[in-house]
Order: sequence, then structure tokens, then C-alpha cells
Amino acid sequence: MAQSDTVDRILDAAEELFAERGFSETSLRMITGKAKVNLAAVNYHFGSKNALIHAVFARFLSPFSTTLETAFDNLEDRCDGKPPTLYETLWALTESAVRMPQRNDRGISIFMRLLGLAYTQSQGHLRKFLEQEYSQPFGRFMRLLKEATPELSSVDRYWRIQFMLGATAFTMSSSDALRDILQNKTGIETSVQEIGARLVPFLAAGMQAPDKLLTPPPESKVSVA
Repeated sequence: MAQSDTVDRILDAAEELFAERGFSETSLRMITGKAKVNLAAVNYHFGSKNALIHAVFARFLSPFSTTLETAFDNLEDRCDGKPPTLYETLWALTESAVRMPQRNDRGISIFMRLLGLAYTQSQGHLRKFLEQEYSQPFGRFMRLLKEATPELSSVDRYWRIQFMLGATAFTMSSSDALRDILQNKTGIETSVQEIGARLVPFLAAGMQAPDKLLTPPPESKVSVA
């Protein structure tokens, strides 16, 4: 078996099991069993479970980061020195993700599930790895978001970004199920690309919605008999 084939089989197995079970609940023996390789092969190619987790993310994020940087370059060139709009920035990110070549039909949904787990499970090593390896493209994305929403305070922007990430992670990680539900109810088929196109204006509207937090609700009029 060629080395590249062995590495791909290990990564494919790890990706699916991590997405299904979580990082802590997935053992290396589960991965080797699914990949049909021995434990020595995992240790030889990756060295540790943490390094294997990093490699799973890098397999998607490295080409995505390159595509995203190109999309941002093209966007800023078209804007000719003016800050891109929020919609344009979000669309550049979403289009870069959904139009990337995938190894299978579930590629984007599996990765978004993994990304959600990276937030919800205690994986400090993974967050450190992502910050070190991909700070450039995602730091640039955050800068563009800030330039597109100057009216927001840093706290408002922080929370709206978290809400945006949550909506995106749920929608894209559940895209297969959501497409099936839509088809069963309406007979209409849809693609991941169309889901992304529908998601962007929703996210943009949420980021730019009026802040009602400090505005008291209108007084209700109570009739007295």
C-alpha cells in the first residue's frame, strides 16, 4: 500500500469518527480499525492523536486558506481602495468554502461539524494550532468584518460573529439532512451552493440589525375596567 494511500485512509477514518463521536470519545484503535491499518502506521505518519487531529483540519483548511486569500485579493481589487461591503465579504468566505473541490458529497458538512466541535470540546491544542497556522487569512476576514461594521461596538461585534458562526455551523453541518427534509416536504432539490447563497444575506442582516438591547420595550397599555 502506497504511503499516500495509507495517510488518506487514516485521515478519512479519523475525519468521519471525530465528526460522529467527538475527539475525546474517538480512540486511535477505532481509527485504525476503520482505516484497516495498524497502530504503528498512525504513529509513523502522525506521531500522536493531537497531530492527527491537526492534520484532519489542515487537509481542508490549507487549500481553503489559499482560495480565501485569492478571493479577498480579488474583492479588494474590485473595490479599488474602498472597504468591501459586509455582504461582499461574507460571500467571498462562503463561496470559497462551498466551491472547493470535495473528496465526497459530505465533505463540507463533515468539516463544519468538526469546526463546531473545536469550539464546544476542550481542545486547547487545536485552537492554538489553528491560531498559529491560519491567523493570516482569518485575521484578514476579521479586519474586513470590522471595516464593514464600524457602527458596532467591539462587544456587539463579538457576539454577532459568534451567532453568525453558530448559524453557519448548524446549517452547513446539517446540510444533508436539511436538503432531504426540503425535498420530502416540497419535492424541491437544492445544492450546498444554493444553501450558501441563501445563508449569506441572512447572516449579513443579522450582523447589521439594529441594536435593541439598550432600547426599552414600548409601554404596554393596560385597560382598566
